[in-house]
Amino acid sequence: MKKILVPTDFSDQAEVALKVAASLAKKFDSEIFLLHMLELPLQLIDPIQGASSRNLPESIFFMKLAHQRFTKLMSKPFLKGIRVHETVQFHQAFEGIKDFSKEIDCDLIIMGSHGASGFKEMFIGSNTEKVVRSSEIPVLVIKNTNAELNTEKLIFATDAKPATIHTLQKAADFAKTIDAALHLLYINTPNDFITSKEAGERLKNLTEKIDIKPHFHIYNDISVEKGILNFAAGTNAGLIGIGTHGRKGLAHFFNGSISEDLVNHAQHPLVTFKI
Repeated sequence: MKKILVPTDFSDQAEVALKVAASLAKKFDSEIFLLHMLELPLQLIDPIQGASSRNLPESIFFMKLAHQRFTKLMSKPFLKGIRVHETVQFHQAFEGIKDFSKEIDCDLIIMGSHGASGFKEMFIGSNTEKVVRSSEIPVLVIKNTNAELNTEKLIFATDAKPATIHTLQKAADFAKTIDAALHLLYINTPNDFITSKEAGERLKNLTEKIDIKPHFHIYNDISVEKGILNFAAGTNAGLIGIGTHGRKGLAHFFNGSISEDLVNHAQHPLVTFKI
């Protein structure tokens, strides 16, 4: 793990995500790319130059303000000895994060999230949720205020379908990178019930072609999301891992996404992998 991208809005939750990134950077000798997306009001955008409005006096003001915040953030003791690159870009936040992550070829994106509920969750969502939905790079979402990330165990929830083997391989590679034991979790629900024997056979078949031998768990609950949350709460789970389909538009609205629900509701750190 050489490059870690940490988008920041300079909030307390973003700083917790940066602390987690710092602990991983020290452990793996990684560089941190600290990114602030400056979303200017529409009236400040030059209609000729488009997003390249940084020459406008108002844009310069916001740039200077961001630099002041960067300076304050960079002086934090937990960043001492770590190579940190600071960048400000003019872009819509989630699109800019996705593009910048590809530009620098980062290995992991770490973001803080307050979660959401009700209409805010359904209609507005959060930048973190949008990045989770679209990123090809693993996204680690930090929900609580604990900056010490427990990397001993990665619980990866799976439906054990053969089509998800490449996603499982991503999770296995990530577990190996952070030196975590990989635990595969299958949630049995009333609407999609199979026997424990069949579930165990599916998990076994799924893992035959990956180069890591995980632990298997089968857990019964009323829904997949509740099963993941309840299983994690009952074990010493350091990380929850899950694949995300990246649904958009009406498909996203009507079908929803378990990974995005977990971003909003889980208190454990959550790492997502694109299916």
